[in-house]
Amino acid sequence: MTGWRGRLLSVDLSRQRIWMEDLPADLLHSYLGGRGLGVRLMRDHYRTDPFAPEVPLFFSVGPLCGTLVPTSSRLSVVSRSPLTGAIHDSSCGGSFAWHLKAAGYDVVKITGVSPEPVVLAIFGNKVEIKPVKHLWGAGVAKTVAALNPAGGAAIIGPAGENLVLYANIVTGEGNSAGRGGLGAVMGAKRLKAVLVDGERAVSVADPVGLQRGINDVMRLLNASPVIFGNLGFSEFGTAALIDLLTQRRMVPTKNFRETHFAAASRYAAPALRRLYAPKKQGCHDCPIACKKALRGRQRLPEHGSLSHFGALLGISDPASVVQSGQICNDLGLDTLSAAVSIAALSEARGEFPSGEQLPDLLRLIAHRQGEGDLLAQGAQRMTAELGCPQLAMTVKGLELPAYDPRGAYGMALAYATSNRGGCHLRAYPSAHEILRKPVATDRFDFAGKAWMNIVAENTNAAVDSLVACRFTLMAAGLEEYATLLSAATGADYTAARLTTIGERIWLTERYYNQMNGFSSNDETLPERFFSEDGSSGDGLSVPAIDRKRFFEERQRYYRLRKLDERGQLRQDYLDTQP
Repeated sequence: MTGWRGRLLSVDLSRQRIWMEDLPADLLHSYLGGRGLGVRLMRDHYRTDPFAPEVPLFFSVGPLCGTLVPTSSRLSVVSRSPLTGAIHDSSCGGSFAWHLKAAGYDVVKITGVSPEPVVLAIFGNKVEIKPVKHLWGAGVAKTVAALNPAGGAAIIGPAGENLVLYANIVTGEGNSAGRGGLGAVMGAKRLKAVLVDGERAVSVADPVGLQRGINDVMRLLNASPVIFGNLGFSEFGTAALIDLLTQRRMVPTKNFRETHFAAASRYAAPALRRLYAPKKQGCHDCPIACKKALRGRQRLPEHGSLSHFGALLGISDPASVVQSGQICNDLGLDTLSAAVSIAALSEARGEFPSGEQLPDLLRLIAHRQGEGDLLAQGAQRMTAELGCPQLAMTVKGLELPAYDPRGAYGMALAYATSNRGGCHLRAYPSAHEILRKPVATDRFDFAGKAWMNIVAENTNAAVDSLVACRFTLMAAGLEEYATLLSAATGADYTAARLTTIGERIWLTERYYNQMNGFSSNDETLPERFFSEDGSSGDGLSVPAIDRKRFFEERQRYYRLRKLDERGQLRQDYLDTQP
């Protein structure tokens, strides 16, 4: 087999048992790897409680990982979200994926609960479960220093150990598998870390064809102003979006009550460069190097973290904004969910925290102490308990990211229909509505957005299963990826075939959620966006979203997806799938 390894490593922590399983070739061809393969392998467990011993946690790489294909050193972590109850995958870069593939595996499946805190160490065919009780309670940085991993590491901090519902899994370099709380799933298993190292090269079917495809992708990347331009992600990281979204007046401010924060420029990319002089850093063999590294393991936070610890909470001090993101990374807290939860509580109480107060508040959340225990539930559960559910800026229980939907209607629809809840990356319509030059004139119009999002959802599901970085998709397309996958595996892939696979993955996720009780009632936005205007100014009007048009386009989306009027799939859907 080329491209794939064809092997799954299965670990039962309850019984301290480790064994190998073969992955059928037809399963790999039908679901690729990463997100798709992990979702398919959840088929017998999509109703299992996220904290039950038998629920699996999958670390899944793709068929291009370990090759020279740019931005392919990524993996997906897949399970059921304890925050939302939905099927959840988290994409993560760094070196972990590359080392897992080099160790000889496409997937690691972890079940059970260890009787004591442990580390799973994978060194090729040598796999061990080692006790690390002395590290339980340690932050990510201390854990990395103690374990000193030679290869890749995936670690939880105190937030995961204490079952904070939006705890992340953090790699040794500081990348996060975040949003849905899979760090808490790992913590429930008393698994402090997974270490992995390997030396086995990945063979490909057509090395010459693969290099030709790589050359095509690199040519497209180098020509992309969004990636390698003077203000692109390679130069400034995702912090480059701060000024852009401020100009578009779609920056979530004071718990999404406003859409403009005049002081955002203080923590925007140019300001951070002047203040910190960061160095470029990337995932394994990545040519883009979008991460901005400081001393040691410290990095500048990404756009969403900067915006939510800044504008969302009304904080303008860049040092505080950066520190908050770094504290979350060490504690293993999802920055977006933490900030939105704090914002909801702040609005309920009529007072937002200062930058000086945030570090202690974040530590209280990670340790579930005092009011941190309330915040650790996430915005939806917390506001329901407080009797003000309208203040939770969530969809399907997942806190919204740093794009106000009143500023881009494709994004508004994408939040509602996302299988994992309030997420901008399932369809990522910002690539069309916000990043395009000249600026799209239809961002305040729902016309055509249903079909645009469907195409993007299918495409992104395929790319998340290969597993490749979304930045590459801003320059290259499925045609280029079909060429690369064909050369790596020796199978005949086309853009159309990848689209079909992406659709299969998306519909499978949809079915799981449907069987767990999700329906069209969950596919809407918080009332605020329909009844309150955004912050107009500078010649730009940002009105509340037209409720009638939103639901008309959502129904069009259902029809184009061949769902019923409540957004439901036929009951026998899974029986027809490989």
